[in-house]
Amino acid sequence: MTTWTAPKIERVAEPFTGDERAMLEGWLDWHRQTLLSKCTGLTASQLKVASVEPSNLTLLGLVRHMSEVERAWFRQAAAGQDLPDIYCDDTNPDGDFDDVANADAEANFTTHLAELDAVRATVADLPLDHEFPNKRRGSISLRWVYLHMIEEYARHNGHADLLRERIDGVTGA
Repeated sequence: MTTWTAPKIERVAEPFTGDERAMLEGWLDWHRQTLLSKCTGLTASQLKVASVEPSNLTLLGLVRHMSEVERAWFRQAAAGQDLPDIYCDDTNPDGDFDDVANADAEANFTTHLAELDAVRATVADLPLDHEFPNKRRGSISLRWVYLHMIEEYARHNGHADLLRERIDGVTGA
């Protein structure tokens, strides 16, 4: 029986030139790939190792969380698609982080990659100036979502770097 391990991710270099859309998409993809590269070669059990008590932060939880966040901002909010959350609901708002003990890591990675494909397809034809309502912030543009997602991944990639170092000592880009 072969033990599943998170696949190797080839990161494409972030863009140094290009129009605004290409720059935003390129930087977001670089951060997406960075998170997944922090998981490369780890087993499902290793991906479920929490940082330090009492935190339940895990690499798998981060991947699951970013699947939720991608769907929420791009597909549900910006595109207005009526989709259920993936791991969370009203009775379990932190299911993405909380429910990793019995999670299927391979299936969660497949879900994450499929969500990224769906997000790209959903917003491909929406202009960066596309606006939509937000209860907390008023009107928001797709441009804001790209910038927010870059920030969200950057923050969580810092967490992922520390988690990976704790698991097997691997550090760096």
